[in-house]
Amino acid sequence: MSMFKKTTLALAIAALAGGALAQSAPAPAPAPATSPITANVTVVNDYRYRGMTQSNFKPAIQGGFDYSHESGFYIGNWNSSISWISDGYPTGNGLGAPSSAPVEMDFYAGFKKELIGSGFASDIGILQYYYPMSQAPRNTCVASPTTAASALARNACGANPNTTELYAAQNFTFGPLTGFVKVSYSLSNIFGINESTGSYYPDLTLNYDTGFAGITLNAHVGYQYVAGTKTVSNVKYDFSYTDYKIGITKDFGGGLSGAIAYAGTSQPKVGSSYLWYVPNNAASQTSSMGKAGALVSLTKTF
Repeated sequence: MSMFKKTTLALAIAALAGGALAQSAPAPAPAPATSPITANVTVVNDYRYRGMTQSNFKPAIQGGFDYSHESGFYIGNWNSSISWISDGYPTGNGLGAPSSAPVEMDFYAGFKKELIGSGFASDIGILQYYYPMSQAPRNTCVASPTTAASALARNACGANPNTTELYAAQNFTFGPLTGFVKVSYSLSNIFGINESTGSYYPDLTLNYDTGFAGITLNAHVGYQYVAGTKTVSNVKYDFSYTDYKIGITKDFGGGLSGAIAYAGTSQPKVGSSYLWYVPNNAASQTSSMGKAGALVSLTKTF
């Protein structure tokens, strides 16, 4: 739900948020050595976070900034328009008024240094996803659901969507091939899923510079493990899934780049019901947030 900027960090965040996170937006070009601050703005046709749409398959606008110190310390903020919270709680989950959270705000800080060698930066940090809300829905889930309906609704019960994750990444460079392996671990419930503290997300991102016309090939795969799987009548309601992305990035120069990609997920379901269902189809759970689709984005880095 990346899915995201220094070069290495941008890849990690892009992998988290989908628009910035490795699902849709390309990594920005490295900032000049004389500038410790970079900024970026992206428009994308669909904001994907770890393969799941956060904008109901509609366009989003995104942007952020990063400060990096020569010691390796960095801090930054990234933001995107979203719709999944307001779509999911049109009546405020019993509050009598619709819930509203039109923006996702990510705040992160960490330490990144080439400890192994040139082109092999190690990165560790903490990331806070924050959703400024009005009419926050109440948590209506129970610890041990006894019905299929309550187990299916675990990601729509009104749990606080704000999420805190620790992450560690190892970046690598082998000639024209660059990328990173990364693991994120949640210190809280993840994105409104009840009783999901301790979830984790390992992922791999690869980028291959073709050396032709500023074109880079991109590939990404990750596995979102969701802790706290519920079982009702011997049926497991397991929200864990795999996501993937393949695409190309074009560097137009001057900090402007574009990307085209194809992203999707394993779309976990029980029977005919998707566990990650599109919020405005919550009554039937017949439309998946993680169905495969094309992503097109344009990014300007300053």
